[in-house]
Order: sequence, then structure tokens, then C-alpha cells
Amino acid sequence: MKPVVTASDTIYNGRIFDIRTDSIREGDIEYKREIVIHKGSAVVVPVFDDGTVALVRQYRHAAKEFLLEIPAGTLNAGEDPKLGAIRELEEEIGVTAENIEKLTEFYVSPGFLTEKMHVFLATGLIDVGQKLEADELLTVERHSFDELNKMIRNGEITDAKTMLGIMLAEEKFRSIAR
Repeated sequence: MKPVVTASDTIYNGRIFDIRTDSIREGDIEYKREIVIHKGSAVVVPVFDDGTVALVRQYRHAAKEFLLEIPAGTLNAGEDPKLGAIRELEEEIGVTAENIEKLTEFYVSPGFLTEKMHVFLATGLIDVGQKLEADELLTVERHSFDELNKMIRNGEITDAKTMLGIMLAEEKFRSIAR
């Protein structure tokens, strides 16, 4: 039998996420959980015809580091994840894609966060110029899958969505490139 939420209280409303506390009853046990409410994210692995992948390097204040990541962004309320991936691809990398294919979706940290990331592979890329938001301060880098796998192994890439996205995109891209 599923646990029952007996009370829920929103304690913070933010631009990107909200926070609430839930009181939960599971059988005879009652407990509280703090939950971060997030609309979800679109994540996209842009692979050019030459087999290189475009990533963005940007400062992530929570990590206090410049991280190399695949393009990603928060979904707008009710936004289709594929449309979010198309938007992020154009904003951050400055390309559109002839083909966008969903690779997977996953919860980032389901113990306290509702965010689900939707990961896509983008191929048939066409340059249209970046459309960065005012607070998007990033540089674009292109690397081969071999270089990226080496960067993951030696700790140069530490972002989980990027690691997973590269792994799944490489397998799919190599199968369609044959």
C-alpha cells in the first residue's frame, strides 16, 4: 500500500524551484520530507556529422567550478521535453537539428527532488547562431566521443547528466552512422 500524504506546506517559491514539506503516513509510521519541486529539464547531446559533440563550459556556483556539460535547461510549465531540447540546442549551441531522438529520462535525485531529466540525441545539425539568455555565460567546445570518454575517466567531466548522455548518445550515434 502506498504511503499517504497527510499534510503539505509550501515553504519557498522560487524562479526555478519551490520547496515544500510533506507529512507522510506509511502504515503506523509518520514522518516528514522536504521536497524540492522542479518542472524538469531537457538535455540534449548535439553530434555533428564529423562525430564531434558540442558541449558548454560554464561556471556552476553550487559546485564552485567551471563544468563541461551537454546543453540542458529547465522546462517551462507544461512544455514538451522535445521542444525544450530544441530550444536549448538553439540557445546554447546555436544549431537546429534535422533529427532529435529521445534516449532516456531519469530522476536526478528522487530522495528529495522531483526533477526528471529528458535526454535527447540531436543529429543533422545546422548552424543558426546562438540565442543566449542574459545570464548564460558559456563557451562551446567540441570533442570526439573518444576524447569525452577519456575526460570522464580522468575526472575532467564530473556532471552526471553529461556522463550518461555521452554514453547513450555514443552507442546510438555509432549504430546509425554505420
